[in-house]
Amino acid sequence: MSNDIRVRYAPSPTGHLHIGNARTALFNYLFARNLGGKFLIRIEDTDLKRNIEGGEQSQLNFLKWLGIDWDESVDKDGGYGPYRQSERIDIYKKYYDDLLERGLAYKCYCTEEELEAEREAQLARGEMPRYSGKCANLTKEEQEQLEAEGRKPSIRFKVPKGKVYAFNDMVKSEVSFESDGIGDFVIVKKDGIPTYNFAVAIDDHLMKISHVLRGDDHISNTPKQLMIFEAFEWEPPIYGHMTLIVNESRKKLSKRDESIIQFIEQYADLGYLPEALFNFITLLGWSPEGEEEIFSKEEFIKIFDANRLSKSPALFDKQKLAWMNNQYMKKLDLDEVVALSLPHLVKAGVLSDQMNPEEEKWARGLIALYQEQMSYGAEIVELSSMFFKDDIEYDEAAKAVLEEEQVPEVLAAFYEEVDALEPFEPDGIKKAIKAVQKSTGHKGKKLFMPIRVAVTGQTQGPELPNAIELLGKEKIKRRLESLRG
Repeated sequence: MSNDIRVRYAPSPTGHLHIGNARTALFNYLFARNLGGKFLIRIEDTDLKRNIEGGEQSQLNFLKWLGIDWDESVDKDGGYGPYRQSERIDIYKKYYDDLLERGLAYKCYCTEEELEAEREAQLARGEMPRYSGKCANLTKEEQEQLEAEGRKPSIRFKVPKGKVYAFNDMVKSEVSFESDGIGDFVIVKKDGIPTYNFAVAIDDHLMKISHVLRGDDHISNTPKQLMIFEAFEWEPPIYGHMTLIVNESRKKLSKRDESIIQFIEQYADLGYLPEALFNFITLLGWSPEGEEEIFSKEEFIKIFDANRLSKSPALFDKQKLAWMNNQYMKKLDLDEVVALSLPHLVKAGVLSDQMNPEEEKWARGLIALYQEQMSYGAEIVELSSMFFKDDIEYDEAAKAVLEEEQVPEVLAAFYEEVDALEPFEPDGIKKAIKAVQKSTGHKGKKLFMPIRVAVTGQTQGPELPNAIELLGKEKIKRRLESLRG
């Protein structure tokens, strides 16, 4: 079976790699790798007006960043190229010329204005808008007359009447469409560029694509593609339409939804880990057996089964992504955590990009302090903000702690211990806190909480002696002095 499995991810270079597209690529990749098949990347770049400079390379770069490799594409010819649709125009011409010759397609001279007027009239009559087919039976003389007027034709596929196009979807099971609800559709635009449904069907056949796994929004394209396959007496691939990804309001994930970061490049820039994104995205609409949620790429390849693709919309849970990335962050070598986090402290202007060895050691200690709780690299800026402020603004919870009756005594005793402490290191700081306990008789929360709040402004946080060391003796003394009133 393995040699027969050929799947593709076919992005348009019109923007950056979106979460939804990354999922499509991922599922196709895992499907192929699990079955020992081939995974192709084909660039669908015929919408020239929407293509952006660098769009193709951006897609490929961030697929690689995620950990996805491919067997064939623009950079790896497997004998089925070219892999850009813009370089396959002559290939498509052979096939639409054949359809014209056999009367399965025809030239349409309708203008945009005429088509819009027809659409509005159909809507006014309560009909589903579709092309009426009025150019389907033009004589050669009528065509010549329209061309003499300067009209350029598009080419439409002649949709068979009274047929049902059914297919067994890998996710949705049996799906069918009645041809009478589909008007004759354009397969070549007036500028000679083939449209999506025509080019995709030709490419899928010529590239021997066996399975097409794609988003639910493509399901209405499937009957049109099946018609093209039928017209050439080709066997179509097996289709599977993955359910939508929805936000926490259960609405379709829209690129305009600013409550969710949606592009892989943004996650890379924020210091997320590619392994965590790979894991999280794979669980958007697919589930393994059992309760485990953390898997390596190799484990996913081994266990991926398309039969476990969900029939329900996939919820994009931001909290789960943060939790998952944190699981990976905690296991990283500190050098890697520093490499992810340090650039964000430099970018925020709180650290220099030209640090001396002592400053580098301090920065490394600061990042180590937060490794356990950090969800992504850029989060270090907010987590560590107390280290870069001269004054603390105490919130209501902190003020409540500082108003407890034992606080003045505890802080005064701690100030004396800090003032005398040399060297200023975590072990000595622990002993200083113990000495405060002994001299005041206060312990537990009554002891630790006032000290934490006074010097950090927070009621919870990283290991206190380590935080105090990094804040430094002088800053600790100033903060304690400021509370003496």
